[in-house]
Amino acid sequence: MNQNIEVLRAACDAWLAASAFREGRDRHKRFTYGDQWSEPVDDHAGHIVTERDLLLAKGRRPLTNNLIRQMVKAIVGRYRNMAADTGRYDSGHDSVAARNRLADLDARMLEEFVISGCAVQRVVAESRPGGAGVWIDNVNPRSFFVSRYTDPRGLDIEMIGMLHAMSLPEIINRFARGSASRAERLGRLFGGGAGDRAFGADTSLGIATPAAVDFFRAPAGKYRVIEVWTLDSRAVRGRGGRLHMQFVWRCRWLAPDGTVVDEFDSPYRHGSHPFVLRLYPLTDGEIHSFVEDVIDQQRAVNRLVVLIDTMMASSAKGTLLYPVRRLPKGMGLDDVARMWAAPDSVIPIDNTGDMPTQVISNTADSGAYQALNLQMRLMGEISGISDALLGRNVPAATGAGLYDAQVRNASVALTDILETFVSFTVDRDEKVRETMADNC
Repeated sequence: MNQNIEVLRAACDAWLAASAFREGRDRHKRFTYGDQWSEPVDDHAGHIVTERDLLLAKGRRPLTNNLIRQMVKAIVGRYRNMAADTGRYDSGHDSVAARNRLADLDARMLEEFVISGCAVQRVVAESRPGGAGVWIDNVNPRSFFVSRYTDPRGLDIEMIGMLHAMSLPEIINRFARGSASRAERLGRLFGGGAGDRAFGADTSLGIATPAAVDFFRAPAGKYRVIEVWTLDSRAVRGRGGRLHMQFVWRCRWLAPDGTVVDEFDSPYRHGSHPFVLRLYPLTDGEIHSFVEDVIDQQRAVNRLVVLIDTMMASSAKGTLLYPVRRLPKGMGLDDVARMWAAPDSVIPIDNTGDMPTQVISNTADSGAYQALNLQMRLMGEISGISDALLGRNVPAATGAGLYDAQVRNASVALTDILETFVSFTVDRDEKVRETMADNC
């Protein structure tokens, strides 16, 4: 089998192996941004429905008290305050940070890291409409793939890459190298449906399964180009004529049918691929994000909010029991209801029988409020986002020094995830410096 087809097969396998991670990320993202009633559950008939549809069928309102979003914003805000205190993004002299709007880029990357446990950036030197130089991009985990590895530093990665969706003019501009013949070949390759051929009946790939559709096909109006970096081993002859093996990072840009669009050895001084990667916590190669830890508590909070709302809606509040025998002549119950609702009203009654009574049900003793407070407290303890970190429930008599100490203590639970992200940015900055040196 052609080596490039083998590389494409390995890339597709790596992308498919991350399917469970992508599904989990989609779930965590839904909860973070407020779609918290889409979990599948069984109804009374044994059918699978969403929690939202189940509640609506019971006549209840699916209310959401989104605490996860507030926690994510607190972590990102804490990081930006730390960066401001240390002058992390003071880039008056740094054209790379200014060109890439690095403070905003890293804030969005940290948000992704907290939601999914995955942070990926790509550092390249190239010419773009915004100028020529070093560019940094946040990579969507949906388009990213990597061979399985267990070293938190990523030193045991052997393949890494991403899926690109490009227009035909962009493909020609990037890969034609000013050659009319190459531009013509690229036009025939992608204009002729390279992605469709990968799914044809006569495909030689043997990997065009329904699960791999998104790997091979780009969105409408775009073409799929697959960037794959592999750690290859090749024999190199030394000065003394003696052969020895050397590891080389090799880049291949492939069409979905396995055709090579471009290939080259790593052109960078660091001699590696252009990606910077952190997966958290990577225990036994597994990824578990911050948001994953608090989803169950968020669901419990939402259910208790709905329960309290249902109890308040169904309980009797200010109901008047008016004996019919007490109605004066010429008056009906509608007249009584109108006068009872009016302030300072006088309701005449007959002088025989029981007196009217007002019924009010008290839901405060149901225990739902205490359960809600408990779940919200547990959510803060599990996440590490305390009232001090959020600036809530701080007594007015608390001095600035004491408050700062409380914030520092509250940040201990977040130190690991924040420092892991900081180490990610340090590695990124080192790759930027080496890429700049090559570009100068």
